[in-house]
Amino acid sequence: MKSNRIVIISSIIIIILIITIPTIYKVIKNHNQNLYKVVEDKIIEKAKACYYDKKCSEDKITLKELYQNKYLDKVSDPITKEYYNENSYIEIKKGKYKFIVVE
Repeated sequence: MKSNRIVIISSIIIIILIITIPTIYKVIKNHNQNLYKVVEDKIIEKAKACYYDKKCSEDKITLKELYQNKYLDKVSDPITKEYYNENSYIEIKKGKYKFIVVE
């Protein structure tokens, strides 16, 4: 009887772990992706403003240019809290903006 009880309890614990571990992983992964998306959108928005104001006229707008033109304060990686390299840039191709991180 005691053996059955141990098997049942351990089975319940294993089932709970099988459900919760992947769920927690997915929630954390989605949260981190959303953090990156918010920072990227902020940088792209400021790059668009600089481009439309004709202060940044090239197809590659670096973070250094945005800092110098006062469009943006120092921006850090939302997960590691390290500042992005000033040589990281926003690339403009066919009206689409893409943020490229330079290590």
